[in-house]
Amino acid sequence: MRLLHTSDWHLGRSFHRVNLLGAQGVFIDHLVDTVREHRVDAVLVAGDVYDRAVPPLPAVELFDRALHRLADLGVPTVMISGNHDSARRLGVGAGLIGRAGIHLRTDPEGCADPVVLADEHGDVAVYGLPYLEPALVKDTVGAAKAGHEAVLGAAMDRVRADLAGRPAGTRSVVLAHAFVTGGQASDSERDIAVGGVEAVPASVFAGVDYAALGHLHGCQTINERVRYSGSPLAYSFSEAAHRKSTWLVDLGPAGEITAERIDTPVPRPLARLRGRLDDLLDDPAHTAHEHSWIEAVLTDPIRPDDPMARLTARFPHTLSLAFDPEGREDDGGATYAQRLRGRTDQEIAEDFVAHVRGGAPDDAERAVLHDAFEDVRAAAGAEGQEARR
Repeated sequence: MRLLHTSDWHLGRSFHRVNLLGAQGVFIDHLVDTVREHRVDAVLVAGDVYDRAVPPLPAVELFDRALHRLADLGVPTVMISGNHDSARRLGVGAGLIGRAGIHLRTDPEGCADPVVLADEHGDVAVYGLPYLEPALVKDTVGAAKAGHEAVLGAAMDRVRADLAGRPAGTRSVVLAHAFVTGGQASDSERDIAVGGVEAVPASVFAGVDYAALGHLHGCQTINERVRYSGSPLAYSFSEAAHRKSTWLVDLGPAGEITAERIDTPVPRPLARLRGRLDDLLDDPAHTAHEHSWIEAVLTDPIRPDDPMARLTARFPHTLSLAFDPEGREDDGGATYAQRLRGRTDQEIAEDFVAHVRGGAPDDAERAVLHDAFEDVRAAAGAEGQEARR
């Protein structure tokens, strides 16, 4: 049986204020084409379909179109809710939608109720475990305590119990949305640890043939049978080196696994540049990045004038600009109060300018700061006199 494993669509998400809905629509086109061209038998979507619990209407419309197109292919789709989704909203109409071959698994109560598919080698039981918030589902899944490992372990115990009662030779697939030990995170995943350790061991999925994971945005293999597909698009500059893809997984007659990555469309490459502004503008090595989305970190000792305008003249798609001046002094770990002790307001302001710009203010700037403090003191004194009248 051939499975297409994807996750973390995050429909409705933007990238540094750039609307990605068009790129997400291109991914849906690619997904449908991949299902058709590679003769996929079932599609697995391992959570975070939307980027937030109440998604914008255009994202809902794109999701609706995606469901209709997948249903028109006649290829079963199993989809779970992730920690970004509202399980209740995503699961509305699940029973009716299931009649069209789109199986939404958003209720923890249904962890051990699989979608049973079949091929010439027998049945494949596909279990959908939606994101399990420990404090909310502990009793539902029968966990001994509220923790990520405990609730996921309890849900998997129920899966294994159901599987044990099925005909011998039944193959098994689990969809889950979790942070599994050994996975590499990026900056764009929302932390799922609330009052406890978030990571769970891969051994929690023992006994099933394949675990299709969602949550981490980098495509990665925890082991042969436990994999993350990653997000189809980059959602932070920490993903600049990611190769975005889906997994095309072949499940053999005895549960053998072979997997191939299918690259997803890239709307625009990402690049992280660091250096002095003039070097970034003049270095021919950066020519390849002139049409990329850019995160730039400037290291000029003194903050240059109009850095964003100058950067965008060469790199028109610069989205993020930060400063890390060369030669910035180390504060030695002193606390904020310790660094301020015994210093005048003027000295504190001058130190701040030096910290963010990498160089002390000149005489004209010192004069501006001095006059500003004098004006504030005069205004404060006038207010005090008025209050005493």
